[in-house]
Amino acid sequence: MKLSHSVSGAVRRFSYWIANGTVGYPLLEGIDYFNEFKESPSLLEIVYAIFMNNLEVDENGEVLNAKYAEQRAAQYIKQWCVKGYVADPAFDGSEELELY
Repeated sequence: MKLSHSVSGAVRRFSYWIANGTVGYPLLEGIDYFNEFKESPSLLEIVYAIFMNNLEVDENGEVLNAKYAEQRAAQYIKQWCVKGYVADPAFDGSEELELY
């Protein structure tokens, strides 16, 4: 079974926003996370895992919550980059971080 156009479109848009520096706007406004990706490539791997692990689709393959999945990924980036910021809900022990 192939991914639906809705899922592939959601991943494409998320990738564009990551590359464009606008993912999670306005949460990450003013935060240059590209250097963090260069220094720790596993950060980008986890960010994509969070996005995909949060993505929900209906029985027709239509994405239901792309914006929420994006926001959770952005919260993780901010938590990584900004000392003292803690995402709510917390990521500790969360299945969102699982790499499959």
